[in-house]
Amino acid sequence: MITTDICIIGAGPVGLFAVFEAGLLKMRCHLIDVLPQVGGQLSEIYPHKPIYDIPGYPTVKAQELITNQMEQIAPFHPTFSLGERVEELRKQEDGSFHVVGSDGTLIHCQVVVIAGGLGCFEPRKPELANLEQFEKAHVHYMVKNPEHFRDKKIVLAGGGDSALDWTVFLADIAKEVTLVHRSDSFRGAPDSAEKVYQLAQAGKINLLLSHNLVALQGNGSLNAIELTNKQKESVVIDTEHFIPLYGLSPKLGPIADWGLNIDKNAIVVDTFDYSTNVERIFAIGDINTYPGKLKLILCGYHEAALMVQSAFKYVYPDQKLSFKYTTVNGVNAF
Repeated sequence: MITTDICIIGAGPVGLFAVFEAGLLKMRCHLIDVLPQVGGQLSEIYPHKPIYDIPGYPTVKAQELITNQMEQIAPFHPTFSLGERVEELRKQEDGSFHVVGSDGTLIHCQVVVIAGGLGCFEPRKPELANLEQFEKAHVHYMVKNPEHFRDKKIVLAGGGDSALDWTVFLADIAKEVTLVHRSDSFRGAPDSAEKVYQLAQAGKINLLLSHNLVALQGNGSLNAIELTNKQKESVVIDTEHFIPLYGLSPKLGPIADWGLNIDKNAIVVDTFDYSTNVERIFAIGDINTYPGKLKLILCGYHEAALMVQSAFKYVYPDQKLSFKYTTVNGVNAF
């Protein structure tokens, strides 16, 4: 049995930051994640994707952020069970939990923190009859290695942050980039949308708004995509690769059976400390929901910082959380 103070389900950026915040309060953490490596979606789906909204970083690659966070938490010596899904949660008489993994790992902890991002996720696929014919080599629901598209003709589809950010990034790599969106406006960040508009005006990308996908064309290899415009006219775009970025369809998996309040595949929390309706279980990051929720990494960081303040009382019930300051070589420190 692994014994720890906090068991964190999910080893993405928010789960990793929770380790740091817990470590400052002398609480030990064990993380369990179904993916074979730390980093969550950032490492698994888009390690090379640039991220623009992390304080102190004008831009940072997704994998670089995870690498930096691992360095940040190293002094607190967290432990990990990777490539394993949590299957069961057993409440003990003293209020603590036994967390049971799919490989039989048993974790005893005082607090459970769910930081599972979108949970078990699948890409949302466009409804095209011949999509499967090209999926293995020419249709990509995530960009793992941008170099795969160097000097290629590519078409991206979508109107959210991922579609906008990858359009901007791949504009300097691919031979020809076309972004297709069924609406005449974007759902993503206005700054990213403005960059896309500027690239289109400069002739560096093709931007097709109010266009709908009809079919993929090719005999074995993809060579074109058929669209229709607002006037229902047919438009054919030559391409070698198609990247539909319509987001992910979340599934909570076994978490849905733990007696938690669920709203549209997200866990309802109290914004005082991001606790759930089950005592000693907290939920932080994209997997939770509350009025005004924003699914941003830095919001998850904020949630993690507040969460550990309440988790402390379960780990150290006889101690009062307080901070004492001292001076080390003229510098203020804890």
